[in-house]
Amino acid sequence: MTSTSGHGETFDERAVLVVAGAADLALSTIGSALGAVRGLLRRSDAAELAAEAEHELMARGRLVLDRYAAPPPARLEILARHAVARRAAEDV
Repeated sequence: MTSTSGHGETFDERAVLVVAGAADLALSTIGSALGAVRGLLRRSDAAELAAEAEHELMARGRLVLDRYAAPPPARLEILARHAVARRAAEDV
């Protein structure tokens, strides 16, 4: 049984919001740190390297969110796939 808060969100929804907020804070902190690193490193390719690192971290963050934010397949869909696989195995 899932409980809801005063705002109507379930515990799972609240947990997702907290994690997403923490991830956003981490990304903005990393962005600020990368800006400081850009200022410290005055090499000709330092800004390019920092921008690539920032893009890489953002891409990894998107992958993590896509991996864990996608809803699982519906239970009936899973059962239907098992039934199809059983029928195919019986026909062989």
